[in-house]
Amino acid sequence: MSYGNLFPRIFMTALLATTYFGPVQWYQKLYRYDRVLIEHHESFIKQTYRNRCVIATAQGPQALTVPVDTTNPTVGQVRLSDHGNWRHQHWQALQSAYGESPFFLYYEDDLRPFFTERRWERLTDFNEAICLKMCELLDIRPQLQHTADFCLPATVGTGSQSVPAVALADGTEADDYRQVINPKHPLPDSDFTPRPYYQVYAQKHGFLPNLSILDLLMNMGPESIFYL
Repeated sequence: MSYGNLFPRIFMTALLATTYFGPVQWYQKLYRYDRVLIEHHESFIKQTYRNRCVIATAQGPQALTVPVDTTNPTVGQVRLSDHGNWRHQHWQALQSAYGESPFFLYYEDDLRPFFTERRWERLTDFNEAICLKMCELLDIRPQLQHTADFCLPATVGTGSQSVPAVALADGTEADDYRQVINPKHPLPDSDFTPRPYYQVYAQKHGFLPNLSILDLLMNMGPESIFYL
């Protein structure tokens, strides 16, 4: 006897902020949820994963921040800035941090174009291109959409994983991770527990959890999907 029709599977949606080479936790949501909405209509928030990532270096964790022009503060309209030659600096930092990792040479040609070839105007377009490439390398195929309007936050703890939930225009709800996944002040996420994996500098610094997805890819390669 089959119980499939008696207990239908619930279709789950996650609401995420845009990210620049987002952390492992962010990509976990892409892998585990049926649909993912990327917020394009919120006001830009500084010192978040929206325009920064954190990598592991010989000196410890290092944040790489993309300079942006917030003349129009709506995230979908925020433009990349050329201030400080950041593309060259970020690429040099990645080469230095992961040049000796097991899979840097394997993925180098996939990453280089984001820093040395094409230039994007808007932060969300840049982040989306990165996200699509990371999903290809991770071998995950999320159903990605952009928000049509700003999604008002709801009460903490009403979502399926004890995270905020928001009501969507189609009558469904989404688990809201926009502020949960935060480098400075992360909020509880019962569905995410960082699992140690090989890191180049672990003997020096110990395991560093929830770094950029780049850290997982450079160290674990095709096995990265098993950590999501």
